[in-house]
Amino acid sequence: MLAAAYAKGLPEKIDEIETMWNQLLASWSLQTMRDLHRVVHNLAGNGKIFGFPELSAEARTLEQMLKQLLQQDIPADETQSDKIFLQIAELKRIFTENESKSSESIIQTIAKAHDDSSVNQVFVVDHDAEAAEELALQLRYYGYAVEIFDRIDKFQEAMQQKPDAVVLMEVEFPDDAMGGIHAMDKVHRMLGHFARVMFISAHDNMEFRLEAVRVGGVAYFVKPFNPLELINQLDLITASQEQDSFRILIVDDNQTTLSYHTTLLERAGMAVKTVSDPLSLMAVLKDFNPDLILMDLYMLKCSGIELAKVIRQLDGFVSTPIVYLSTENDFNTQVEAMSLNGDDFLIKPVVPRQLTSTVTMRVMRARALHSLMTHDSLTGLLNHTAIKEEMVREVVRANRLSTPLSFAMVDIDFFDKINDRYGYAAGDRMIKSLSRLLKQRLRGTDVIGRYGGEEFAVIMNDTDATAGARVIDEVRNVFSRLVHTGNDEEFSASFSCGIADVVNFQDAASLIEAAEKALFQAKQRGRNKVVVVASDD
Repeated sequence: MLAAAYAKGLPEKIDEIETMWNQLLASWSLQTMRDLHRVVHNLAGNGKIFGFPELSAEARTLEQMLKQLLQQDIPADETQSDKIFLQIAELKRIFTENESKSSESIIQTIAKAHDDSSVNQVFVVDHDAEAAEELALQLRYYGYAVEIFDRIDKFQEAMQQKPDAVVLMEVEFPDDAMGGIHAMDKVHRMLGHFARVMFISAHDNMEFRLEAVRVGGVAYFVKPFNPLELINQLDLITASQEQDSFRILIVDDNQTTLSYHTTLLERAGMAVKTVSDPLSLMAVLKDFNPDLILMDLYMLKCSGIELAKVIRQLDGFVSTPIVYLSTENDFNTQVEAMSLNGDDFLIKPVVPRQLTSTVTMRVMRARALHSLMTHDSLTGLLNHTAIKEEMVREVVRANRLSTPLSFAMVDIDFFDKINDRYGYAAGDRMIKSLSRLLKQRLRGTDVIGRYGGEEFAVIMNDTDATAGARVIDEVRNVFSRLVHTGNDEEFSASFSCGIADVVNFQDAASLIEAAEKALFQAKQRGRNKVVVVASDD
């Protein structure tokens, strides 16, 4: 097992780091420093993936220390030497503590991490090991499981075992200018279908791009490229193709046709609620919150047009698509119905394919428009208004069900200074980076929004403030170790966070105010920390 072998080799790896550092103290050598940096870099990149996240984090800190010396090309002074010595000692301490666990416990922990189906597998294929490791390190920070291959044959063997992996393929190899493209062609013929592959190349011309597309390339990045842009594309490719089922409400007082249309839409994977008595619509409408309403035009107690007028007067349903169903085939009647609060008109009996395609098209369009109105354009998160509205709903739900809920306010530290020094583009990239990290590290049930500028809001359902603080603090720790670029410089940043929960603050307004006060306290206490407000005292 690779993970077990990695754990077994860690003592030797840490001893190697210490030995190389002692050699450097005795006799400074630029080449030895480069070798040491590479060893520590690999430890930082691989530790977490094999079940040693704390070791990986501390190795990353050591790597940054060594990188600074490497760039200056000078021996370490006494202060720097002491810091590096202490950091190596910290690596030893962390491994010793992990070693004290039973080997079975460690292997179970590692196996659980590797069996987690929520982690996307990425294969990085590049003959340049250092460049591949640098890219892999960034990918791992965003929750991707990464394997690196510098040989095409080993990569192709791995694809047979994990055909669903996303491939980041270097185009040029020493013996073949299109080696990566030719390798993917072989993978395609071996698997019988295209693998998901993104190409990286020094060539930006039509010939290379066409060949990449012909072997299934879904993206093409020209060197030098911004890793954040590549990760953006990777997020899109690996995003679950599944989405929330379309919620369809059918209103029809004919039970036979009601059952028929329900069966058709449920077979298409949609969630369906039915109303046979139009006068009982109100309760179902607000509880179900449909994506689309399928409504008979003529019903005994009221007409579909009359019911549509009522629906349009309700908050939150002004733009919900309404599709009429009727045996009426008179064109003028159809136009009139659609001009009076309707969006489409289907004639009974409806062809099954026409019903599902019409409903699908209308729902997808409505969801897209709703997303534009409620989501921030830079990050894709809920905007200020939407996150506050969601907050009100979630607090009401938590109080009604007596379940915990915590609310976190997150703010990037010294953001204005970062903009001034590294440029506004770098600031935007940092905002996108943090938004992605939050989405990657938090649960799908958590609600994340961009509250404004460099400030974010997080609603954590079924989570009290103490548990929420632990989760956000893990994100804070990872974010502080990310490397950003701007104006040809590398830099890192941090964020502060304030958290409160519904146990102490029962309504949305007071909960938001409490979290903002906690955030202010975090900044007063030196920033780069998470503060929890226990009560309103």
